[in-house]
Amino acid sequence: MRSSRAGAAEVTSVRVTEIFHSIQGESTRAGLPCTFVRLTGCPLRCVWCDTAYAFHGGTRLTLDEVMREVEGKECRLVEITGGEPLVQPGAAVLARRLLDEGYTVLIETSGALDVGVLDPRVHKIMDLKCPGSGEEQRNLWSNLDHLTHRDEVKFVVAGLDDCEWAERVIRERRLDERVRAGTLGALLISPVWGMGGLEELAARILDSGLPVRFQTQLHKHIWGPDRAGV
Repeated sequence: MRSSRAGAAEVTSVRVTEIFHSIQGESTRAGLPCTFVRLTGCPLRCVWCDTAYAFHGGTRLTLDEVMREVEGKECRLVEITGGEPLVQPGAAVLARRLLDEGYTVLIETSGALDVGVLDPRVHKIMDLKCPGSGEEQRNLWSNLDHLTHRDEVKFVVAGLDDCEWAERVIRERRLDERVRAGTLGALLISPVWGMGGLEELAARILDSGLPVRFQTQLHKHIWGPDRAGV
């Protein structure tokens, strides 16, 4: 019987929505030049999703073709995103190839699919879906066991109720202790674009005493909500 790793190694292509060079808009690497590989497809339907255009379509590219396009961007920081990249078995294979070529690889994932398939060198930026997303029930809590000091957990909040939920999860799952101990990279609170009450949200974060990073989507401040880059 073949191992799942052997089966994954046989994958030679992925379906791609777009490959582009931009400024990293989120995570602890916000502001850095980054090449994005946006894979097609997602089984979730978050009510505030801003990349629904990646749910369908795309172009089937071989991994060699993707590698050549990435190389042409001349940037050593690469993010594999979606949609939900892990819905494609080729995402993990592509990540490993990029890592083997010396790239720093980020993967933005919903947290609904097993992140244990990823090479441990990958920097995972993993959502935990708040109730306001409409997809809270899709959280795969066992994914927390796979996170390391390289990785970041993101809570996209649609209001103070979501922020309260995030705070409760952080404390109950002891994610704050993991950040302080250095075994988890970061905790991110990211308001839905266009949400009001940011001052109130910031005040709540300050009052909580939690080691979280309040972030907005930098790329949208630069290019507006309908573009991800140049």
